[in-house]
Amino acid sequence: MPQALEHAEGCWAWVVLLASMVTQGLTLGFPTCIGIFFTELQREFQASNSETSWFPSILTAMLHAGGLGLCFSFQSTITVLGFYFTHRRALANALASVGVSLGITLWPLLSRYLLEDLGWRGTFLVFGGVFLHCCVCGAILRPVARNVTSETKEGPSSPTKTPAPGCLAACGQAILRHLAFDILWHNAGYRVFTLGVTWMIVGFPLPHVFLVPYAMRHGVDEQRAALLISIIGFSNIFLRPMAGLVAGRRDFSSYRKYLFSLAVLLNGLTNLVCTVSADFQVLVGYCLVYSVSMSIVGALFFQVLMDVVPMDRFSRALGLCTILESFSILISPPLAGFLLDNTGNNFSYVFYMSSFFLISAALFMGGSFCALRKKERQCGQAEGETAITEAALEALTVDGTDSSEKQLCTEIMYVTSV
Repeated sequence: MPQALEHAEGCWAWVVLLASMVTQGLTLGFPTCIGIFFTELQREFQASNSETSWFPSILTAMLHAGGLGLCFSFQSTITVLGFYFTHRRALANALASVGVSLGITLWPLLSRYLLEDLGWRGTFLVFGGVFLHCCVCGAILRPVARNVTSETKEGPSSPTKTPAPGCLAACGQAILRHLAFDILWHNAGYRVFTLGVTWMIVGFPLPHVFLVPYAMRHGVDEQRAALLISIIGFSNIFLRPMAGLVAGRRDFSSYRKYLFSLAVLLNGLTNLVCTVSADFQVLVGYCLVYSVSMSIVGALFFQVLMDVVPMDRFSRALGLCTILESFSILISPPLAGFLLDNTGNNFSYVFYMSSFFLISAALFMGGSFCALRKKERQCGQAEGETAITEAALEALTVDGTDSSEKQLCTEIMYVTSV
């Protein structure tokens, strides 16, 4: 039997929102607890910082690269959520990202508790069972009824006789069709966003991975060190919906890109606090300020992408963006671990590195978005002047035609009178 289609902004949309919230909490919130296992894995395998850093980098990279499992879970819920909500899309994205905040809050506490009783191997077995709940969330997603275009009503066009492409050509066409390289080439806003986010991601995940080892190295016990990540997540529970409500207002619709860039800039500047002091109270204040910028980045990330890319191309644009992000995530923790190994475990260089990539990415995106807006205004003014000129020429042409007709009529009347 054909499955019934759900309607956008309907009752089932809120059920899908809940499923997206749970999925994002299970998937995107999980990598933040990896720092809990960093010291334990390093001690277990007698590995260096750079070698141990490959564990969180590969895990997070596969989460964003389009691999199996977690990536399929969170990307599908985000894409479907954009079809279920049209008028309140910014608020829906912000509420769904609250699941990430819940995950950031609960995963470290659960990890610390299970690690003490079961060890890291038993803890990962329990995590595997928890991730099975993504299957339940996926079963909730239903297709959304969409407007049928005139082209669809007319039926498919008659097939044209074209030679069958070769294997390599077919693979190339499939890659270009399913990825968004054409959007990356033609859409300047998407190009700026993707390149900026790819550069930003090199520094963004570093505090989540190295904050706990950094605190423990400076005398903070394991329980309080794990609590730092939970403070970030707990603060995000309240800050992300507030950021979504503000960004969802029509007054801010054209300024979301700049607000996103400003949040990235604040995030980079905040990381410099860790280079000054490692006192627990200072780190708690750092986590609270860091949560403000992180909540804005998390609430606006998908909404800004939906603003620069049409919704019918969003899934492709998100796929290419996350694949490029995965390369940044793959090299980021090992590069930071390499710095630690060659600087005598001086964690200040890790936070300097994070701040550099975040601040430079924020300046690039903010400046580029301003330049694109200025260019659009100039193009609009030029088009307006061209339209005015064409209208004036048409008016002059009409006036010239009327006057010639009047002259012709006068001459005819004169000859007739003679």
